[in-house]
Amino acid sequence: MKQWLWLSFVVLALDQASKWLILTTLAPFEPLALLPNVNFTLMFNSGAAFSFLADAGGWQRWLFAALALVVSGILTIWLLRLKPSERWLAAGLALLIGGAIGNLIDRVLFGHVVDFIQVYLPVIPLALFNPWPAFNLADSAITLGVTILLIVTLTTNDMPSR
Repeated sequence: MKQWLWLSFVVLALDQASKWLILTTLAPFEPLALLPNVNFTLMFNSGAAFSFLADAGGWQRWLFAALALVVSGILTIWLLRLKPSERWLAAGLALLIGGAIGNLIDRVLFGHVVDFIQVYLPVIPLALFNPWPAFNLADSAITLGVTILLIVTLTTNDMPSR
């Protein structure tokens, strides 16, 4: 199933190109309105999801980089061992790999992940989610990949027949 790695490369290319474009055109923390509830806002996250460990002092950069590298390797081995009929699983894994490597590159080069998509969710009355924490295309690919893996896992019946 190595042919699915094209999807990882597409995610990686789009993620890095979009981050480069944002880095070269926007000043940090200045929103550019796209839609009524969506902005581009250049932000930097030295932590993990939802800025977990962002203020840890710098060691988390290498921890998260190493974790992304190990997980990407494991997911790639898993992808290469899939059967041709497991296309949805392959797509989910390829999205995860591309997203993980996209954010890994940011961590290694900059010491933080470049985030820029900011969404407001007025239907949720909690200030914590308005705006939703900024994210990027790699994060979106990871979220979509996890969603696909969950759906495939929950809908696949691998129970042995008696």
